[in-house]
Amino acid sequence: MKEMDANKPLGLTPALGWNSWNTFTWDINEELIRNVADLFVTDGYKDAGYEYIVIDDCWSLKERDADGNLVADPAKFPSGMKALADYIHAKGLKFGMYSCVGTHTCAGYPGSFEHEFQDAALFAEWGVDFLKYDYCFKPRHISGELMYKRMSLALKNSGRDILFSACNWGEDKVYDWIRESGAHTYRSTVDIRDFWDSIKDLAISQLDKTPFTGPFSYNDLDMLVVGMNGGSNDAFIGSKIGGCTDIEYRTHFALWALMGSPLMIGCDIRNASEATKDILLNRDLIAINQDIEGRGAYRIKPEPNWFHNDEVFILVKVLTDGDLAIGFFNLSDTPREVPVLFWDLGLPHAAGFSLSLYDCIEHAELGSFKERFAPVVPAHDCRVVRAKLVR
Repeated sequence: MKEMDANKPLGLTPALGWNSWNTFTWDINEELIRNVADLFVTDGYKDAGYEYIVIDDCWSLKERDADGNLVADPAKFPSGMKALADYIHAKGLKFGMYSCVGTHTCAGYPGSFEHEFQDAALFAEWGVDFLKYDYCFKPRHISGELMYKRMSLALKNSGRDILFSACNWGEDKVYDWIRESGAHTYRSTVDIRDFWDSIKDLAISQLDKTPFTGPFSYNDLDMLVVGMNGGSNDAFIGSKIGGCTDIEYRTHFALWALMGSPLMIGCDIRNASEATKDILLNRDLIAINQDIEGRGAYRIKPEPNWFHNDEVFILVKVLTDGDLAIGFFNLSDTPREVPVLFWDLGLPHAAGFSLSLYDCIEHAELGSFKERFAPVVPAHDCRVVRAKLVR
């Protein structure tokens, strides 16, 4: 029998957690992962809903053992993966790992190609709850779609519930087949970088993909860079790069929350600033992301006509209780007024209703409004409100 969370079906809402790659890449070890699990509890991440602690690439030896099994690097993980999983589970958290559809992972470690069922069984034995499954070194004439269906089948028959996080970067027309493959989340973008332009470009690239996200198959815009502040241990150039302002990080988090992306922290939470914690632990935005219906947000391009570009827009997410989450985003380099007409939300003036607005960033009531709301949004910033229908 599978071990199951009786309270919530696997993949019902976007995954919340932490992943080692964005900050640490190859520089991972058992002590780091245990420290992150400890901080999830003591610093409030667990209470805010974050649950997955995920080890990315570079955790294994370069060769499988004589039986063809993956082997955790004993220098990095001397206690082994089962003991580490047990430690994480004892905190009331879940344990995640990484593999790849190809013969090798992106960093050159053994992939799961033609070892899918063996690896899935091993992950289940170790107590793994989440598998990120990357797309490097796939034989060119093998279907990527088939590879994800193969690992999905293996995981679902491993004897343990394991959330399947597909990561094929939006290749192979992934939107056409990923839901039926059995993946709970799927990466639809190239890798994020700790730069404002990377955040902006990834968000804009997915604005027309909102119909392709929802319960049990969420569109993953990649891991969060909130709070990294240029601390990326970049795998390609081997140096620290990048960095954004706290306002840009806040906009990044709000975009990912409203667009229904998994929220996987990528910074070193051991030295997170108070500003970083305020962003990552924003329960109002997390509640929007975790709304049980998991609906994608629709985009409104605001008037006047010269605002009709991809850098200034409104996102509206219909919530289970009848509220609307409304995000006003200004990704441009100058301040903009970003008005929304309530007619465009489905609320005619003749109906006699107003919208009572609550600011999800300032955590304050704004009052009731008729016909429209028109905040001025600074450059690279956002406003997010929760709107309730009132007489």
